[in-house]
Amino acid sequence: MLCERCNKRPATVHYTEITNNKKQELHLCEECARETGVGSFMMPQLVLHDFLGGLFQQEPQAVVEPVSRECPRCGLSEREFARRGLLGCSDCYAVFRPAVDQVLRRIHGTVKHTGKLPRRSGKKTGVQRELKRLRQELEAAVRREEYEKAAELRDRIRELEQGLEGGK
Repeated sequence: MLCERCNKRPATVHYTEITNNKKQELHLCEECARETGVGSFMMPQLVLHDFLGGLFQQEPQAVVEPVSRECPRCGLSEREFARRGLLGCSDCYAVFRPAVDQVLRRIHGTVKHTGKLPRRSGKKTGVQRELKRLRQELEAAVRREEYEKAAELRDRIRELEQGLEGGK
């Protein structure tokens, strides 16, 4: 495909703009793109391990003591781990656990996986999770002396337990 502006050089910059649900495409060579300023705002190519390494960086206002932990198995230093964003071996997970946990909290909000349930596990696992959650709520309600709420939770727990027994 040739540049739409000069019709001489191959188009290497492909620009798409959507405004008010109208799509406009431009296919320009590098020289024409530079002249028109189309490619001037483009972001540099993102390298995954640089991105992951950036997640390990502390907040600007945080004061961090330099830590010189190193994995005894592969020799990876904490500084290199933070720079690359990649672990060297399976032991690194234990050695750098605080840093890994910090990144997981920053990305997911927690370090505990709470993803989707596999279809093959059926509804039973979901019901068991719900029972666990309701039991925790029940204990909290009793501690707060909210006995009416506790009675409602107790009844709901009984319903779910009977449903599990009936499903066996």
